[in-house]
Amino acid sequence: MLILGIESSCDETGLALYDTEAAGSFAPGASSKGSWNPASGLLTHALHSQIEMHREYGGVVPELASRDHIRRLIPLLGEVLNRAGKDKHDIGAVAYTRGPGLAGALLTGTAMANALAMALGKPVIGVHHLEGHLLSPLLSANPPAFPFVALLVSGGHTQLMRVEGVGRYELLGETLDDAAGEAFDKTAKLLGLPYPGGPAVSALAEQGRHGAVTLPRPMLHSGKLDFSFAGLKTAVLAQARHLPASDPEAEQARADLACGFVDAVVDVLGDKSAAALKQTGLKTLVVAGGVSANKQLCAALAAKAKKSGWKLHFPELALCTDNGAMIALAGALRLQADAEAADWSYTCDVQPRWPLEDLVGA
Repeated sequence: MLILGIESSCDETGLALYDTEAAGSFAPGASSKGSWNPASGLLTHALHSQIEMHREYGGVVPELASRDHIRRLIPLLGEVLNRAGKDKHDIGAVAYTRGPGLAGALLTGTAMANALAMALGKPVIGVHHLEGHLLSPLLSANPPAFPFVALLVSGGHTQLMRVEGVGRYELLGETLDDAAGEAFDKTAKLLGLPYPGGPAVSALAEQGRHGAVTLPRPMLHSGKLDFSFAGLKTAVLAQARHLPASDPEAEQARADLACGFVDAVVDVLGDKSAAALKQTGLKTLVVAGGVSANKQLCAALAAKAKKSGWKLHFPELALCTDNGAMIALAGALRLQADAEAADWSYTCDVQPRWPLEDLVGA
């Protein structure tokens, strides 16, 4: 079956086509080995980023994001169909991001998915955005096998999950306040860096000196797997107020502060992930979400994995950010695991706030 995936939860419009027959048979709880090769099912995907539009505002403007999705969805549909050599009538089901995300942005993709599916007489599958991220490493050249521990780390979420299979998730820990990506964005503003803040802080940190600025590692020794980054952000604010005003001292001081911030975040994420693996007895860590592309985090986790003997998996770089491919995959797996996942009601409802743990057993 050919699955169309539509992602429009925030500031990226993504569409993709996924062929379940090309991927091979999938059974609930199956590993990524054997006849099932999930990556081979992805025929093509296309993405439009709104970064340039939102940059002058220093962050995402929800109304502008929604309007831009409306402009991009139909052209991107034509693009993926042309690339794959398919016609819209070849589509067997439409998967779309139902939540969480910006309500208006979600509604644009939801409306298109339901309208197209109704016109074609095909079902829709509402997909949880974070489940898409969680499963996205299955599209890599070296996909992980279930079970594994997943670190979901993005602008809005930081969570550790035990993953037994599709829809079989256990929440191990989550942020109690700011997400890691949100802390990156706020730190970027304090340092006068442009939107998006994460890559800018990471790049500036590369020019900094390790240990020149020491910042707190919140909840690192709490004995729990939860996170907290609000205090770290406050510590950056206190340090930023005392940055020198003259160049080149100011530039080096900003770089040192960025380096101290990144080191603190990476230490917390790395140590909590290691603790989750120890607690569960699992040996595979999957890292997904926008922050999974962070160079310092990737390097630190790779070093820990080598030292401790775990397996480490990331999405392909092009699939770290929001994209239609992960939604198409999640929809395909949901449909293959449970035929009742197909929805013929075309109700266009969205879930701007939707905890991932609500999917357990679903």
